Amino acid sequence: MMKPVNGFSKLSKKEKIDWLAETYLKEQPEDVRILRQYWNEDSRLQQLHDEFTENTLSNFYFPFGLAPNFLINDELLAIPMTIEESSVIAAASKAAKFWHSRGGFKAEVLDIKKIGQVHFIYSGDFKKLQSFFEEVKPKLLNAVKPITKNMEKRGGGILDVTLKNKNQALENYYQLHCSFDTRDSMGANFINSCLEKFAEVFEAEAHTYQPFSEKEKQLEIIMSILSNYVPQCLVRAEVSCPVENLAEGHEMSGTDFAEKFIQAVKIAEIEPYRAVTHNKGIMNGVDAVVLATGNDFRAVEAGVHAFAARNGKYSSLSHAEVKDGIFKFWIDLPLALGTVGGLTSLHPLVKLALDILQQPSAEELMKIVAVAGLAQNFAAVRSLVTTGIQQGHMKMHLMNILNQQNATEAEKLALTNYFTKHTVTHSSVIEQLEKLRK
Repeated sequence: MMKPVNGFSKLSKKEKIDWLAETYLKEQPEDVRILRQYWNEDSRLQQLHDEFTENTLSNFYFPFGLAPNFLINDELLAIPMTIEESSVIAAASKAAKFWHSRGGFKAEVLDIKKIGQVHFIYSGDFKKLQSFFEEVKPKLLNAVKPITKNMEKRGGGILDVTLKNKNQALENYYQLHCSFDTRDSMGANFINSCLEKFAEVFEAEAHTYQPFSEKEKQLEIIMSILSNYVPQCLVRAEVSCPVENLAEGHEMSGTDFAEKFIQAVKIAEIEPYRAVTHNKGIMNGVDAVVLATGNDFRAVEAGVHAFAARNGKYSSLSHAEVKDGIFKFWIDLPLALGTVGGLTSLHPLVKLALDILQQPSAEELMKIVAVAGLAQNFAAVRSLVTTGIQQGHMKMHLMNILNQQNATEAEKLALTNYFTKHTVTHSSVIEQLEKLRK
């Protein structure tokens, strides 16, 4: 039986790879060569990447692409996107071009409030706890002044701290519910530092609070942590135009297209099985920009999907309507993003992405990301209700199939030309490749 390895993190990168090769890859020596193949030739840049996380062996590359022609609040932008899925950047670009001649995208930030909580257990009289909280609240705020000083200079800081009674949901459970404005930083470290100081002072003060009984003084902090659910850090993006202007590139009239499009969105509003895939398409656009700009796409995903289920049932994030002859399509997204701190000042491609976007503030980036999600959703639903999703997707997937079959450049060129007029399926590509090779 294989024994666990001790001190793996202390090994050099070469030693880690040697151990991996000896333990798991004896039959695949080529895999070790692949690990080294993806190292950056610039040793300083490679070291930078190595230090982003732990036990690094190599780099895992995703394509870094660009979706041009996004007219957002009358400013023309090209949006950098990092994603491996075929057709996402092409679809976003197509939607951008479609809406460019119809007034472009409008976006506005509705709120920028972020949340953190101190979770604690208290056995006793809630009225006493309320009185204690009101008395100690100024001390909590005073205790974090060294932490909030610089953030306040930038116009941010702590917005409020409230006491919440969760006793009915979980016995003796309460929380300090704290709201923050972190300006252009995502703010995770800032929020968590404030929360931990709140917890330290709150617990210490409780132990000496005279009105508390001995049992009540044993108030116990369970944990202090920010929340990735940010329903009050909200941005809205939308497009609109006269219904008759929607007809383009398909046989439907603008009216027929609008009706079918709206029905497709309404199905996603009421049917969770459809809503999940519908929203996944939105997140294709959102995640690609979030990743390219060095933000936390896992946090964004978690918060967005929680928001989609905020009314007790998972539903579409986007909505559509026709009113007075005007078609409108919009989305509200909770997005806690940053343009300073974290990878934004470390990863060269993140810095490049922000340069391409003209060094946006956090609020400007929220608008851009929401627009990317809406554009992706429009393109997907438009394909679904007209030509079908597979026609465009499989043409973009063609190169993946050819690469899997080790096609030469000449073969790729010949088959790309062939499939401009024929339907792409995996079997049809293999069949035509085999014919070409014979």
